[in-house]
Amino acid sequence: MPRTNTTTMTVRLSGPLSDFVAANVGKDGAYENVSEYMRDLIRRDKERTEKEAFDRLKTELAHAYAAPESSYQPLTAADVIARNRT
Repeated sequence: MPRTNTTTMTVRLSGPLSDFVAANVGKDGAYENVSEYMRDLIRRDKERTEKEAFDRLKTELAHAYAAPESSYQPLTAADVIARNRT
């Protein structure tokens, strides 16, 4: 069974940030509690970061496929592994 890590964090918010969180939590908000809200924010930020990395990869691949075939250089698996170690 995979090990699950649980971390308890304390976050202090004041002023407009605290008011904003309070407006989004509870009976009138979209979230039942602050922990649920924070987990959703972190998940969305993680998804955004992963999407940005994927978009960068797609851009690099598009440039590579657009390059003329004459610019291609043969590589062995060892070449790729060595290049990625630096």
